[in-house]
Amino acid sequence: MSEIPSPLLSVRDLSVSLALRRGTAIPVLDGVSFDVAQGEVVGIVGESGCGKSLTALSVMRLLPRAAVVTGGSILFRGQDLLRRSESEMRAIRGNDIAMIFQEPMTSLNPVLTAGEQIIEPIIYHERTTRAAARKRAIEVLDVVGIPSPQRRIDDYPHQMSGGMLQRVMIAMALATKPKLLIADEPTTALDVTVQAQILELLRKLQVDTGMSVIIITHDLGVIADFAKQVIVMYAGRIVEESDTNGLFERPLHPYTEGLMRSIPHIDEDVKRLHTIEGLVPLPGDWPAGCRFHPRCPRAIAACKEAIPKFAEHSPNHRAACIRCEVERVELADGEVMK
Repeated sequence: MSEIPSPLLSVRDLSVSLALRRGTAIPVLDGVSFDVAQGEVVGIVGESGCGKSLTALSVMRLLPRAAVVTGGSILFRGQDLLRRSESEMRAIRGNDIAMIFQEPMTSLNPVLTAGEQIIEPIIYHERTTRAAARKRAIEVLDVVGIPSPQRRIDDYPHQMSGGMLQRVMIAMALATKPKLLIADEPTTALDVTVQAQILELLRKLQVDTGMSVIIITHDLGVIADFAKQVIVMYAGRIVEESDTNGLFERPLHPYTEGLMRSIPHIDEDVKRLHTIEGLVPLPGDWPAGCRFHPRCPRAIAACKEAIPKFAEHSPNHRAACIRCEVERVELADGEVMK
């Protein structure tokens, strides 16, 4: 029997807290665990404030100064990134692991040309000449669809449109041929047509290079179109994980169901979009028990007290929901699911 290959990235029980000036700490990530296989596309979805970007920044070891990892491990190719020195992480960032940050208009340096910002990591990681790095930068700008890359390489960010800036960000990330690409809201603030072009570009590049991708978004439409595995986060925890088809065919967690119902369907006469009542609780104000229960239409008394176990309900489909567990027991006993 052949051995199952180890995942490229394995995050286990990752917990992060935010240190406050008065000496207290507020947890912002709580026991986050997931794997990313070689060549796999994993989507992380949830509302703003659920911990998606913080998870990505933890992998990159780029957390804000006040944020502290309080537990867990982040294994990349078998090495725990949390135990690497800063010099070792600089060799990994932008080389083995690259990230496309949110809002390219503010992520790019406005006083440096697009070319300078692509050339710099190539020279740093590959110890090549400036002429060779510039040639590679032009090639990668061409790959991501920048017209006339020989000319646009010397343009400043303010001379480019939002779509072109996003392509420059992708070019920066791909210039050193990373094993893992983290794309944090790569289509935010772009119009629908440009969004489709960017997603198609990322899909093609992923297939051509065989790299693994983590795509972070609040848009389930993006997930359905690109990811093969989906992680749903809420209030610092993972509440559901499944392959994409399984998630869309039968979402288990009420939060996932709410996100699904919020998507308008072209064949429905929708007069008012469905919304999930309430807001994501702030760190430090997380309720006891299931953190979604104050907003959950299916909550039962136990949801307010017990922390739901992250259990497998079908092959490759897990959820942290007490109600799901109750319904599964009822079905096993031959009762009709309520």
